[in-house]
Amino acid sequence: MAFNPEAATKAYIDGLGADALAKAAAYTMDGHWMILWGLLVSALATIIIVKLGLTDRIWARMEQRGWALRTFATAAGLFLVSAIITLPWSIWAEWGHERLYDRTQQPLGDFLMQDAIGIAISVIGGGLFFLGIYALIRKTGKRWWLWSGGFSAAVLSAVLLLSPTLIEPLFNNYEPIPAGPVRDAVLEMASQVDIPEDRIFIYDGSRQSNNFTANVSGVGSAARIAISDVALKQASLDEVRAVTGHEIGHYVLGHVWRSVLVLSVLAMLFFFLADRLFARFAKLFGSQTTDIADPRGLPVFLFVLSFLGVFAVPVANTLTRISESEADAYSLQMVNLPDALAGALVKTAEYRYPRPHPVQEALFYSHPSVERRVRRAMEWKAANPPAATPDPSSNP
Repeated sequence: MAFNPEAATKAYIDGLGADALAKAAAYTMDGHWMILWGLLVSALATIIIVKLGLTDRIWARMEQRGWALRTFATAAGLFLVSAIITLPWSIWAEWGHERLYDRTQQPLGDFLMQDAIGIAISVIGGGLFFLGIYALIRKTGKRWWLWSGGFSAAVLSAVLLLSPTLIEPLFNNYEPIPAGPVRDAVLEMASQVDIPEDRIFIYDGSRQSNNFTANVSGVGSAARIAISDVALKQASLDEVRAVTGHEIGHYVLGHVWRSVLVLSVLAMLFFFLADRLFARFAKLFGSQTTDIADPRGLPVFLFVLSFLGVFAVPVANTLTRISESEADAYSLQMVNLPDALAGALVKTAEYRYPRPHPVQEALFYSHPSVERRVRRAMEWKAANPPAATPDPSSNP
């Protein structure tokens, strides 16, 4: 009997069981609603901050200081107070919701400690970033949004360059993959595309999440492939090969640079629209500051960017889905293990419902649906018989 990709795909997805599929659907739908709830929380925080006159108070208190220090202090103070106001929501959205669906075992204390580190980074980084934005508004006039897009690209590139060595180690431990069959297989694949062996790591992703995942981070000489310990514990050796091939695809195809370009263009568009919309939103929130060049109006400025960001979600998701599809194709071409790739993908269906409506997928999914990705793997299998049949029982 000829191999049937549709039947094979159905078998993979149905193999999860009705209960698991229903739980994944509920978890995924909750995530979609959180986009809206997060915007409403942001609006509430903006109202509170504007009514309290927080930025006006900081600006007045720093009257004797230079403009740069005054602007940085205003922005940093805003980020700190905003994080405190929205902390209950952050705890629920990033920890409580995950615990509810068994997606994390992280203790609340550890989450709060790591969240505090994240807040400190956002306070300092956000303060410096908006100091740069306001400086450009002062120096470049009506074209500030154009210059700010370029500035955003430079900042994003710098963050990507520094993140693997300065930021990510604050949250996880990154170590070379231990000696053994997994390391041998991964390093053999890396050598085929001239990726240095010191660019591939295992990290303790289980500290924050039970999700089966891996990623590529950094740019240039700082770029690296990192595989969560969850993935290594749950995957067969062939599944590790398939996942590694996928991440190598991201690395070799330079997807990070495409992301930098698209995000920079989006930033430029956001700043352009914010320039046009700021005064209206300022009046809506009851702010006395209606000039976007005034740092005291930063609470409203940030909300406008958040508001626009919601509408950009489908655009960013489309970009990511394209990259994920290309990385899947690269893995299939590199190792020709479609069943192993399908098996690894099904493990991600626990937190990403595999059978969404096409509109739901287009609007909210940052990855192609698992069903779609498995079907492509099965279609590849039909056209290209695997080099070897993966053994699901062999775990590294």
